[in-house]
Amino acid sequence: MAETRNVRVGVVQMRPSTDAAENLRTALAETRAALSQGADVVCLPELFLTPYFCQTEDTSPFDAAEAVPGPTTDAFLSLAREHDAAIILSLFERRAPGLYHNTAAFLDGARGYAGKYRKMHIPDDPRYYEKYYFTPGDLGFKSFATDKANCGVLICWDQWYPEAARLTALRGADILFYPTAIGWHPEEKEQLGAAQHGAWEVAQRAHAVANGCFVVAVNRVGFEPTPGGPEGAGIQFWGQSFVVGPDGVVIHRCANDKPETVVVDVDLSAMADVRHGWPFFRDRRVDAYDGIRARFLDD
Repeated sequence: MAETRNVRVGVVQMRPSTDAAENLRTALAETRAALSQGADVVCLPELFLTPYFCQTEDTSPFDAAEAVPGPTTDAFLSLAREHDAAIILSLFERRAPGLYHNTAAFLDGARGYAGKYRKMHIPDDPRYYEKYYFTPGDLGFKSFATDKANCGVLICWDQWYPEAARLTALRGADILFYPTAIGWHPEEKEQLGAAQHGAWEVAQRAHAVANGCFVVAVNRVGFEPTPGGPEGAGIQFWGQSFVVGPDGVVIHRCANDKPETVVVDVDLSAMADVRHGWPFFRDRRVDAYDGIRARFLDD
C-alpha cells in the first residue's frame, strides 16, 4: 500500500447569468469558498463568464473575448497566491483579430499564471456551433505540475476522445480536469436523455480506468434559451459534475438542478495500487499503434 497523497479538489458548478460582471463575482466568491475549505486546486466550468453563446452564430460574442493571461486571470491571481492553490479558468481567448480559442488558464499559487491549454477538439452540432468561434488548439496536450499534483487540463468535447486523455496522462497527469458545458435539448430529453448522460459519464470513467488516474468533470447547470429561437428552444445543462477515481468509481456527483461548490478529497496513492493491478501502461504495444494517426484505416 503506497503512502497517502491526499489532494483536496474544489468543484464549482455554476449557473451563469447574462451579466458577465455578476458571473465573475459569483466565480470569485465560490472559488474563495472552496479555497477556504482547504481546496488545493479549484476548477470552474467551461466559459463560465457568459451564457453558452455557441447556440447560435453571431458576431457579438467576440466582443467578450479577452487575452490570456489577461483581466480574468488577474482577478483570480490574489486568491491563488493567498491560499497557495491552483485554479483552472475556462475563457474565451482573443489571440488576434479573427483568431480566437476556447482556452483554460492554469494559475498555481505563488507562481501565478503557469500556462494555458487550448481546446483541441471543436464540435459543430445543433446549438453547439463552436467551429464558428474557436480555432482548434495548437499547444498540444498539457499537464501542469504543482506541489500537490500534476493536473492535466482538457475541455468539454475533448472528453469523448481517448487519445486526448491518454496523451495527457502520458505527460504525467494525476488528475484530468474537464471544464464542461453539456446538457440536453429539451425536446430530446425524454427519449434520449438518460442514454446521453450515461454515455458522457461512462466515457470519462473509462478514461480514469484506462489511464489509472483521477478524472474531474465540472459542468454548468440550468436552462439557457437559444437567443432568437422559438419558445422552449435551448439547452438544459445537466450539472452532475463529478469526481471519479482510477478504479472508475464515482467519488462524488453534484446535483442536476442547482449550482454547487464542493471540495472532494482524493488520495493519489490509489493510482499506484490500481496501476499495479491493471498495468495498462506496461502492456501498451507502442510499436503497433502507427495507424492511430490515420483518419480511417480503409487501405
